Amino acid sequence: MMLPTRDAPPEAATGAADPSPTEKPRDPLVIRDITFLGGMAAVGGWRPDHELPEVAFAGRSNVGKSSLLNALVRRKAIARVSRTPGRTREINFFGVNGRFVLVDLPGYGYARVSKERKAEWRPLMDAYLRHTRQLRGVVQLLDVRRDPSDDDLQMLDYLAELEVPMLIAVTKVDKLSRAGAQARIAEITRTLMLDSEQVIPFSAHTGQGRDELAEAVVQLVEEPAWGAAPEQDAATGPESPEG
Repeated sequence: MMLPTRDAPPEAATGAADPSPTEKPRDPLVIRDITFLGGMAAVGGWRPDHELPEVAFAGRSNVGKSSLLNALVRRKAIARVSRTPGRTREINFFGVNGRFVLVDLPGYGYARVSKERKAEWRPLMDAYLRHTRQLRGVVQLLDVRRDPSDDDLQMLDYLAELEVPMLIAVTKVDKLSRAGAQARIAEITRTLMLDSEQVIPFSAHTGQGRDELAEAVVQLVEEPAWGAAPEQDAATGPESPEG
């Protein structure tokens, strides 16, 4: 897997003293403006016409993706928090500060979604991930309480095959004790053979990991485009995870 490296801040590099306990840490992503740009519902269908960098978010239904996005941009409901997993049918685009775009991919792995609906989502996600030249990276979400599912592993393998830069956000860490969450994150990191620097513990409830994820997203945005494969019929490519 190609994983971006989160460089240490200048203070760490120069050996400068840490901020005093009373000094408020700098927000790495100040949200001045966020706009819902629309949704892409079909392969070859409408999508925002822009050249801004995009960072996509992927994960199983009910992994907490909508809550994570809301916490990341410090808004209550830019991404709807649904009580019914699997309802998101489109790829949704959100413009941030006129500088880049956050992309909410449909949740995958919900058993009650029909095979017909899954068959519609697969080529949609495949077409987006393979052919979006503005894509800078993907944030893959995993639930700290659960072992990665077959769908998660398929998505991770798929992203590795595309060689897209990837970060891992381990969600819902507030549901476990601190020691329990640390042990689970270490186990997930070891099992998936990930670089621990790219795994970010996250809680939408407490805000843990928000600034670390925001900083990582900003660094992804500043990276050059990793490139996309030449246009081709998405249906001929490898099967993507159900979504």
